[in-house]
Amino acid sequence: MRLEITCDDRLGICQDVLQILRDHEIDLRGIEVDPKGKIFLNFPELDFDDFRHLMPQIRRIPNVIDVKTIPYMPFEREHYEFNLLLSTLPDPVLSIDTKGVIDIINDAGLKLLSDSHDVLKGEPLSQFVQGIALQRWLDKQPKMPIYEAVTIGSDQYYAQLLPIWVNDEEGTEVFAGAVMTCKSEPVTENWQQASNKAAFDRLLTETPAMKRVISDAQRMAELDAPLLLEGETGVGKELLAKACHLASPRHEQPFLAINCAALPDNVAESELFGHAEGSISAQSAKKTGVLEQAAGGTVLLDSVGEMSIGLQAKLLRFLEDGVFRRIGEEQEVSVDVRVICTAQGNLFELVENGDFREDLYYRLNVLALTVPPLRERKADIVLLAEHFVAQACKKLGRSQVQISRTAKDRLKNYHWPGNVRQLENTMFRSVSMLEGQTLEPADIRLPELERNDERLAVDIEDISLEEALRQFESHIMKRLYPNYPSTRQLAKRLGLSHTAVANKLRDYGIGKQRKGRPRKPKTET
Repeated sequence: MRLEITCDDRLGICQDVLQILRDHEIDLRGIEVDPKGKIFLNFPELDFDDFRHLMPQIRRIPNVIDVKTIPYMPFEREHYEFNLLLSTLPDPVLSIDTKGVIDIINDAGLKLLSDSHDVLKGEPLSQFVQGIALQRWLDKQPKMPIYEAVTIGSDQYYAQLLPIWVNDEEGTEVFAGAVMTCKSEPVTENWQQASNKAAFDRLLTETPAMKRVISDAQRMAELDAPLLLEGETGVGKELLAKACHLASPRHEQPFLAINCAALPDNVAESELFGHAEGSISAQSAKKTGVLEQAAGGTVLLDSVGEMSIGLQAKLLRFLEDGVFRRIGEEQEVSVDVRVICTAQGNLFELVENGDFREDLYYRLNVLALTVPPLRERKADIVLLAEHFVAQACKKLGRSQVQISRTAKDRLKNYHWPGNVRQLENTMFRSVSMLEGQTLEPADIRLPELERNDERLAVDIEDISLEEALRQFESHIMKRLYPNYPSTRQLAKRLGLSHTAVANKLRDYGIGKQRKGRPRKPKTET
């Protein structure tokens, strides 16, 4: 029997209700309290006479407005709704506690892991799912979900793990386990071409700034405008560019890259646009450029800031009209490709220096993202290091290697001038040379950055105060510039304007020599 009591809020009203049930020796099976003024009771069926005496007594409790029987408790309805919803989901869904033990699993999950619910419930998930350090992830009490390729049986599946956090009586969040979902069908090679958010799952991060970059990239991936990715060397710009391609409507078409810094001007032009037969040398055959090879897809121009001014003009023409001429040909070629460019640091600084066309910069900078350096992603260092260690172990065919706490501290305290690429290479080298099963600080060889031992003290014996201040300021700029190679970054660090810092760097001869802002070049016709 279930009762619904409508009442006004009053301290002790539940105790009054429970006292009446005790007086009638009624075995209470369940009670729910709705903050909106409802109390729900669940107890065994009563004889008519007992029930007839019980109802008036409850109604006479102060602040009780009404009492009536109901067919079910709110929790019972939610429970059956929850089970019905889970049973009808086509994808496997299960929940685990903080020890990785299976608590709830739907029909699709049963079908994937085992045919018996009794076999699964109460068993560690790690017995059925391999390829993920599940308990290590749970021990971290994570806040953000993760996406991992896992092995179930002999097949590989792509799983999402979502942490569960609940609030205790004081409102403090308490970690309570996780929910795992995955597709009912195993991963195939075609999954690599899926145009969805899974394309960005290789970009591991727990840093808010990097999460914002990925979130923005997911939206920009669906657009067809040029995309400019800026950031220091090794931060993962090419990986982000590939993810944008895989998540775009062009994902079934080619993704081709050309490194503008690694090729001489004439070779870069030929690689990008192609050339006619005999145009390079008497024996040279006709060549199709990268733009034509990637027709319908995406072309990545890596280190676009290193492109020569002449090649920049030809690229600008293509971006504006969608046509170009192969070297040695008069006939125009029309190609539909999306252009993604990467640049080290801030590309606009090259515009200010006169090394990059201003009109091309604004043509490329329709959509732009700046990937933060690893030193600004401290929370990601250990996460990425563990990922690279697992990759190295798999590649080298050795058992899993652990990273000690002190080694993790060393990794987090290092400056990482080479960013993620340096971290990946460092972890591979460390695992390759390791004789034991745990990486200690001594096993991780890192080049120490050169220290600038130039003293900040200034001898003012024979100089004016103004000159002493200039020398002191110059010393500070020289000390900070290697860690902040972008004038905008350095300006932010010093609390000055970008223009003021650029002028000081020029005056003190620090970094590249500033040439002054160029006039806007004319578009080639």
